[in-house]
Amino acid sequence: MAAHVLDEANRCLNCKNPQCQKGCPIHTPIPEVIRLLLDGDLDEAGWKLFENNPLTTVCSLICNHEKQCEGHCILGRKGAPVHFSTIENYISSTYSSKMVKGPAPANGMRAAIIGSGPAGLTIAVLLARKGYQVTIFESKDKIGGVLRYGIPEFRLPKSILDDFEYRHLRLKDIKVRPNTTIGAAITIEDLLRDGYRTVFIGTGVWRPNALHIKGETLGHVHYGINYLNNPDSFHLGENVIVIGAGNAAMDVARTALRKGVRNLQCFSREASAAASKHEFDYAVLEGVEFIYCKIPVEITDEGVIFADARQKEDNTIESIPGTEKLYPADSVIISISQGPRSQLVNTTKGLDADHRGLLVTDEKGHTTRPEIFASGDVVAGARTVVEAVAHSKLVAESMDQYMQSLL
Repeated sequence: MAAHVLDEANRCLNCKNPQCQKGCPIHTPIPEVIRLLLDGDLDEAGWKLFENNPLTTVCSLICNHEKQCEGHCILGRKGAPVHFSTIENYISSTYSSKMVKGPAPANGMRAAIIGSGPAGLTIAVLLARKGYQVTIFESKDKIGGVLRYGIPEFRLPKSILDDFEYRHLRLKDIKVRPNTTIGAAITIEDLLRDGYRTVFIGTGVWRPNALHIKGETLGHVHYGINYLNNPDSFHLGENVIVIGAGNAAMDVARTALRKGVRNLQCFSREASAAASKHEFDYAVLEGVEFIYCKIPVEITDEGVIFADARQKEDNTIESIPGTEKLYPADSVIISISQGPRSQLVNTTKGLDADHRGLLVTDEKGHTTRPEIFASGDVVAGARTVVEAVAHSKLVAESMDQYMQSLL
């Protein structure tokens, strides 16, 4: 592993105008990190990675590198780009065990983080570095949000999140209250009453989007985000249809095959899969069959009735009458993205959401209440982890400025 990493690092041209860094949403100092590694200063390289991105180990595994850092590497124009994902994973995972420094001196101000997904974890770490007393409120039993409950183990081992909790949260004295849903027994008003000067909302998007077609409530029909939450609790049978062809649908399909499904078909309204080429290629390799230009019309006990799809002049897609056909399946999984739940908005006066239920904020994370901030999927809809980290870095600065203005 180490030899391969050094071979990759030695391929870096150390460009004066590094396109790889421009292609990274959080502008990871890639050439500098590679230089430090080649100079034998692995600890400094690791420090720079974590200082820039607290979730660097996670991102090294699940980022869409082909469209970001590696996709912008000039070596990739005529051959293979430098695979920085491999280098980043080696440095961050090796250095992480050395991160034993305790919390920063307390500044006497409290901040509440609702949700421990990528946005919430980033905000928590960045505020703790500045001395704020941070408490994370997580509705599930463990931290991670979509990282733990929406990404399969084969893509992101849970041990990485457990290590993150120990080194970045416990050692920094960041408190975590699991199994605590804000908007139920505890409200945001309760948090403000108890001395939290700011509240950050990073609750993600956990409400599955529905097809709203006949048969969607039948017992063999499931939603992708629910399936990924705990695949072992589902009994799918041997033949499964997945409706959707994005990256989340790839996770669903590849997980189902690992759990014993023998035949799996992914159906897409479009003429191609929406998933990244990397995820699509692995799905095909593992046996997923893709069927394009199909619109689900009805779900029955025997399977799904699809009609052929065609694109109209305004680029919308419609079904072609008379082309309906039943595709048999033991189970059906609908994976067409997610939206936010409305509990927080409904229990918090003055907190506005748009027509999709997403929180209304400005570019720096200010909501319609001055003491409440938000970022991540609950603001932008389902996006990538690195995009959540990038936006949350800006929001953390806004929260710091707001709290300092209260002094």
